[in-house]
Amino acid sequence: MYQGLLSLASAPPAQFVPPGAVDGIAGEPYAEIVRAVSGFAIAAIATYAIGRLLVLPGVVRVVVARNRNNPTIETAVQTYFHAFVILFALVAGIAGAGFGRLLTDLSIVAAALTLVVGASSQQVVGSLVSGLFLVADPDFNVGDWIAWPGGEGVVEAVDFRVTRVRTPNNETVTVPNTELTANTLTRPYGRQRYRVDEVVDVAYGDDAELALRELVEVARGDDRILEEPDPTARLVSFEGSSVRLRAEFWVADPMDVDLVTLKSDFRRRVKSRFDEVGLTLGPPSGHELSGELSVDVEGDASAAGERGSADGADGDATDSDDR
Repeated sequence: MYQGLLSLASAPPAQFVPPGAVDGIAGEPYAEIVRAVSGFAIAAIATYAIGRLLVLPGVVRVVVARNRNNPTIETAVQTYFHAFVILFALVAGIAGAGFGRLLTDLSIVAAALTLVVGASSQQVVGSLVSGLFLVADPDFNVGDWIAWPGGEGVVEAVDFRVTRVRTPNNETVTVPNTELTANTLTRPYGRQRYRVDEVVDVAYGDDAELALRELVEVARGDDRILEEPDPTARLVSFEGSSVRLRAEFWVADPMDVDLVTLKSDFRRRVKSRFDEVGLTLGPPSGHELSGELSVDVEGDASAAGERGSADGADGDATDSDDR
């Protein structure tokens, strides 16, 4: 068995272009180079075409059939398997060029891998590993709305180094995968329902119970707000010059509801309703002053002036008598 393996390893390398096929194209000194380049090109292109056009679509179909509710897997398989096809095409090209014996030398392969990893920066390798973790996370999918310390938006694709996110302003930003795995991620719209909170301040002299009831009624008047759970309103805190209230209500399919417009419409209706029932919305805050204050009284200053004039007249009279 070992003798068979040794004889196979010592056999002359196979080439896609047989000797003598390019002798009429190039001279004898360059015939070997042309054969190697032609063999590499034919083997690499053929392997890539088969993998890209036949194998990759089949693998994607199988993965999608097994993971219908996880579009992230589909994009990840396309990205990572495409890279694998390119790598395999390079290996096939090396073998087709007649250097297949190099691939059987483990020391050379290990040295090549070490060179590749060493040439790659630590950040790139970390992003690649982080991308694999993001793809494997069942709570992180393409189409999800995510929020991280640097922004928020909808996930469009997870690539080798970055994740592409579409922001609320319809901008596409590329976020390094390491930033998403190293920081806290929030999926505010990851469930079937989403709770909206709106804070309102009313004056101390107003009827707080009436304000709470009006907030609930305003929420119930919007068809986009769910009836179950029922909208509620709570007294949150006592501020310096106002009582702080909070309205809480739920919406379904938060990804399909324009929350910005919903909140704006709710605030407009609250302002109109409070004006109708005589409630003061957001009263002006009072300010406390500290320090010293001096006041000059005009009457006292005039009297002091008159006393000064009288004293001057008496002095003049005394001087006259002395003379």
